[in-house]
Amino acid sequence: MSDFEYDLFVIGAGSGGVRAARIASSHGARVAIAEEDRIGGTCVIRGCVPKKLLVYASRFSDEFRDAEGFGWTLPEPKFDWASLIAAKDSEISRLETAYRSTLDKYKVSIFPERAMCLSPNEVRLAASGRTISAKTILIATGGHPNVDRKLPGIEHAITSNEVFHLSELPRRIVIAGGGYIATEFASVFHGLGSEVTLIYRGEKILRGFDDDLRDGLIATMRGRGIRIINGQVFTKIEKTPSGLLGTISGGDTLEADQILFAIGRSPNARGLGLEALGVGMDATGAIVVDNASQTAVPSIYAVGDVTNRVNLTPVAIREGQAFADTVFGNKPWQVDYTTIPTAVFTTPEIGTVGFTEHEARAQYGNVDIYKGSFRPMKAILAGRDERMLMKLVVEAATDRVVGVHVLGPDAAEIVQTAAIAVRMGAKKADFDQTMALHPSAAEELVTLREKWLAPGEAAA
Repeated sequence: MSDFEYDLFVIGAGSGGVRAARIASSHGARVAIAEEDRIGGTCVIRGCVPKKLLVYASRFSDEFRDAEGFGWTLPEPKFDWASLIAAKDSEISRLETAYRSTLDKYKVSIFPERAMCLSPNEVRLAASGRTISAKTILIATGGHPNVDRKLPGIEHAITSNEVFHLSELPRRIVIAGGGYIATEFASVFHGLGSEVTLIYRGEKILRGFDDDLRDGLIATMRGRGIRIINGQVFTKIEKTPSGLLGTISGGDTLEADQILFAIGRSPNARGLGLEALGVGMDATGAIVVDNASQTAVPSIYAVGDVTNRVNLTPVAIREGQAFADTVFGNKPWQVDYTTIPTAVFTTPEIGTVGFTEHEARAQYGNVDIYKGSFRPMKAILAGRDERMLMKLVVEAATDRVVGVHVLGPDAAEIVQTAAIAVRMGAKKADFDQTMALHPSAAEELVTLREKWLAPGEAAA
């Protein structure tokens, strides 16, 4: 009989921790999990899932306007924020129950309180004071939103944690940031009828994405009426009788009912007792792990955003499964971090997989670029001038497609499928030989024929 109460103790019941617990249990391990908040983690409770529900809601405003071009006459639509939030809350509660039911099904013991490490094989539960021993400990505590705590008046701002629980839709909202969360909420609130300003310290939003996607999204967001201010930050936030007043570094002031900070996230690794045990932390405060998600302490592992590798829910899930299969299933494997598809659920949305054009040129030197910009069929009768962008990045020497980038309706759905081809090493010739599905926007990916030449670049 084992000297430990459990074979695995997981701290954090988000996507990565729950997957690891379930898979480890299926391999015969005795598993426990501790969660001080709601089961499901950031993605389910206050991230991807409720965000996507709000995205859907925000896009109905386009549908109502576009319907007239297709012969529909509709009464003036009315939106009720409270009804949306209530429906969202109901769905999140259903999902949380489903996550809990999954843990129960796999006989995972659930401790609804904060846990920290006492030793390489012991955890202490904060509320009850109980000490539990485990052969292996997995840290899957995710991350938290960043705020500038030195900013005067920061207590008046909200983050992505609070934005899902506002009592009313803000008439005016200013969003600080330029990444996924900031741009997505800019589109959400604009679609729901708010006056939106996006302020970003850099020169261009969505750093790290292909420049054509960034430029196309910026043009469309501005065309829709979202104000984007680059190269500035808040210097002060004040409460006023009419709402909030934010002063920015250029000296201008911005009036708002809510100011949302979406300036990134940091790992939840502090206060877990890890440093005292010799678990390494990097400069961002993330837990340092090897390719098998193992820390410098052999019995302690970590997966998900707390490691600050690739902070996406599917990555955390894959890391959790790889850990459980390797440690408890006698089926060792490691996560492949190449060709990870991702989406930004702005309106229009972005879907992308593989190298950007800039990255591909740095990696391969000689690349071929194919891209097309067009009005989607639906936009024509709707009277919209917004354009869709499709772009392929091809390694010239091998004809291999190393990047697929889409801006427009259903971009995420298109790129999820395209990611299979990219991962399999499909060549541009394979795309060319694939029969087009007509009429569809995605057929553009298999009908692009003319190479795009950069200014000053000569044709081959």
